[in-house]
Amino acid sequence: MTSQVFASDSPPQSKLLGYLALLASLLVLFVPVFYDLFINVWNSDTQSHGPIVLGIAIWFFYFKTNQILEKRPEIKPAPLLGWFFIIFGALIYLVGYSQSVYIFSVISLVAILCGLICIVFGIKTVLKYWFALFFFVFLMPWPASIIDAVTQPMKIAVSFASEHLLYALDYPIARSGVILQIGQYKLLVADACAGLNSLFTLEAIGLLYINVINHQAFWRNVLLAILIVPISFTSNVLRVCTLALITYHFGDEAGQGFLHNFSGMILFMTALVLIIVVDTLIQKLAEHFKIKSLLSQD
Repeated sequence: MTSQVFASDSPPQSKLLGYLALLASLLVLFVPVFYDLFINVWNSDTQSHGPIVLGIAIWFFYFKTNQILEKRPEIKPAPLLGWFFIIFGALIYLVGYSQSVYIFSVISLVAILCGLICIVFGIKTVLKYWFALFFFVFLMPWPASIIDAVTQPMKIAVSFASEHLLYALDYPIARSGVILQIGQYKLLVADACAGLNSLFTLEAIGLLYINVINHQAFWRNVLLAILIVPISFTSNVLRVCTLALITYHFGDEAGQGFLHNFSGMILFMTALVLIIVVDTLIQKLAEHFKIKSLLSQD
């Protein structure tokens, strides 16, 4: 007969000390990386989503760990595969940290976490963590060339939609490219207002919502994931319109000062509310058509 070890079984004290040592090593390695990101990257407008995503990633990893431990996963350590991931991650870390290539640093974090989970629990548990590990992708500071290529069409689209919405509300507004003129004021729709920073964070929040709610119907999760993109776009349009109206009514100082930064918080709150509303509407429509099909069968 073979016995299976579950997460609820108490491991020896020496193993617990070993796990704590591994976690401490992880902190020693990556605290300097995130400190550099805070100082050199995340303090810019185009990458200001980083701290928000980091907080969400840490919380979701903790949330997923509790979920996995509650189900008493079978422990089948895979030390060889685990050390392969750790060594691979350490090599990438050395290159990334020494050369300030932060994309490599984030990839190394994912690789080392995979290795630690393999050593402690096994490969099956790593697969259960797949989205929590994938979520760290949103921390990556992408090269400026990629940001510019994706941001420019988005800025034009947001500018176009904002102009037509405000014009429909009888505001004196005109547009030239990504520059909006409302009354006597000119506003540049910058990367911070309609760029990858907001799109990445909103996409991250949407995917997080899908994984936390975890609808049983696969099609519903897929549909909601697809709809996150237009929801993000709509939220950005509302943000730009809000800033334009603040500038028009209260002056340029108000639009570019505290209210400009606060509008970013409104953006994410609006997006989250829209995601919940859209999910509720999908639920109502699904129930409606289900009832309708049952009636047609009768």
